This record gives sequence, C-alpha cells and structure tokens, in this order.
Amino acid sequence: MGIILYPYIYSQHRMIDKRKFLMTEMAKIEKKYSDTKSHILDVGYQLLAQKGFTAVGLKQILDTAGIPKGSFYHYFESKEAFGEEIIKQYLLNYKTRLNTLSSKSISGQQKLYEYFKSWYNTQKDVCSGEKCLIVKLSGEVSDISDIMRQALAKTYQTIIDWISDQIKIGWEDGSLIQKENISAECIASRWYYTWLGASLVTKISQSEVPLTKVWNMMHCELGYQSK
Repeated sequence: MGIILYPYIYSQHRMIDKRKFLMTEMAKIEKKYSDTKSHILDVGYQLLAQKGFTAVGLKQILDTAGIPKGSFYHYFESKEAFGEEIIKQYLLNYKTRLNTLSSKSISGQQKLYEYFKSWYNTQKDVCSGEKCLIVKLSGEVSDISDIMRQALAKTYQTIIDWISDQIKIGWEDGSLIQKENISAECIASRWYYTWLGASLVTKISQSEVPLTKVWNMMHCELGYQSK
C-alpha cells in the first residue's frame, strides 16, 4: 500500500497561503506607513515653504494633515527631525531636476544659463511652494537646529558640485572660457552663494532688483550680453 500524502500536501498549502497572507498584510502596513508619512511631509513642505519653520507650529501641521499628535511622533522624533526629513526630500526632488537638465544635449554654458534662468524666474516673484523652501529655511534655522543646518549644508554642496561639473563641461566643450588660477569649484561656490544671498535680500526687500542685478552679472559670467 502506498503512502497517503494528502494531509501533508494540504498542510503545505495552508502554510504557503498563510505566508502569502502575512506578506500581503505586511505590504499593506508598509504602504500605509509610506503613504501617511508622505502625506505629512507633503503638507509640512507646503506650510514651511509658505511661512517658514519657526512660524509653523506642530498643531498647524497636525490640523492641516488631519492626523493625531501620536501619529506624528510615530514617524518623526521631533519637529526638527521632521524639518530635516523635508529638506532631504527636497534635495531628492531637486537632484532629479538637475539630472534632467544634465541629460540635455546642450553645452555646459547653456545648461548653466537654463539653471540660473529658472532660478531667476522662480525667485523674483511672490514666494510660493517649492520656489522658496531653501531660501526661507536658510535665513532662520542655522541658529535653532543643528540637524537642519547640516541638511541644508549638504543641499548647498550638492548644488555647488553640480554647478562645478557644468563649468568643467563648458571648459571642455569650449562654450566657457577657462580662467587662470581659479578652480571650477571656487567659481561654483561664488555663484551659488551670490544667488542665495540675492534671493534672501529679494524676499526681505520685496523687490526683484537684487536678483535682477545678479542675473545680469551672470550673463556676463557666462559670456552673454547683459539683459
């Protein structure tokens, strides 16, 4: 008489079904975790970009996101950790934009022109959304949050490195004139700090004049006639 395997096979099927069920439930939990966290970050991003870090209280974030206080602290240890995560998310999105511009079949000069033209167009007018997040935070968090300051510093350096790379490309393709005794990194830092400073002054003065002057300067730096 052969060995009857039906109970064994049935048991194996039940174990497989149980594992599938657990994996499905875990996937649902992970998705809910990701969706809820992303929702809080999206809401916080808009609030901080519009009002700044210190002007936005935790209660406003919770009320706008429609979540209880306990849920917030489930995802973030503190408001500062929340701010740090927003800056990191901003950097990820910003790098995507930089990569898109880098992939264009144009000269290094043209890439830099498009980059700074976009900066000028988005920063010269009334602040809203992603246009002003880094500009706003740069002016207020350096003395109140070390982890946010470090996240901003990393963002600055990432952008400076990208600008530096485009300068080197411009030197190689001949679209930019290479100056003696000055590195691409030094030029990139100078340009970025000038633009960031002009953006801050533009917000403070509620006038686009500071940024327009820097934009005109950039035309000369890139070998274009001033607009």
